[in-house]
Amino acid sequence: MRGLEGKNVMVTGGASGIGQATATRFLEEGCAVCVLDRSDDARARVAEELPELAAVIDADVSDMEQVRTAFQEAIDRMGSVDVLINNAGISIRHDFLDITPEEWDAVVGVNLTGVFNVAQTAARHMVDKGSGVIINTASTAGNNGYPHYADYSASKGGVIALTQAMALELAPVVRVNAISPGYVLTPMQRAEYTDEMLDAVNRKIPMGRHAKPEEIAALFAFLASEDAAFATGHVYVMDGAETTGGLCSQWTHE
Repeated sequence: MRGLEGKNVMVTGGASGIGQATATRFLEEGCAVCVLDRSDDARARVAEELPELAAVIDADVSDMEQVRTAFQEAIDRMGSVDVLINNAGISIRHDFLDITPEEWDAVVGVNLTGVFNVAQTAARHMVDKGSGVIINTASTAGNNGYPHYADYSASKGGVIALTQAMALELAPVVRVNAISPGYVLTPMQRAEYTDEMLDAVNRKIPMGRHAKPEEIAALFAFLASEDAAFATGHVYVMDGAETTGGLCSQWTHE
């Protein structure tokens, strides 16, 4: 991608799944990359698997003070942050009537408040230095309510609206977009599926399969690059046409 080599990138939730795939892609593009993650085990593993990372930083994005400290560490390690991939997120599967206040606060705290915390911290830095790119991870669940994930859907809908508002306020200095993945087959996701469950979900997707984490990472790289220099304020869906025309509950792949 044009203009990525030499850029300094922070990836939150970067020690597994889509985040790790995205960190890997930016390293391949010649970027310096810091990963931020709150999981001790995941940080230890990604540090071993990607030794070329500039830093692997411990922080909970729902805590603004931890975010500010972590962001300063990233600046100390890389000199600046040119690109933020705001990817940290969690989900808890529960019926709507069974969601507890504590679970609601946890999901919204990471998925929406956490996105705000990191985005605002990064945006202040980027405005001061005169340029930057912020890409938030939303979800197709932010546009379409998914049963058993009301809190997750609400948080991702908030990320979409936040992205649009940020883009309007921060243009033309900072570009802000979001990616809404559909089903992505991460190693953790695959471990939770039986073969029958995986086949049932794949039949809902016109492409006949889940996305690979590396495919989502490629879209992050494009949107961060100079090839997307006029792209801001939009949410880019990558779901294999699952939600196109309302097919998410009807499609059966032949």
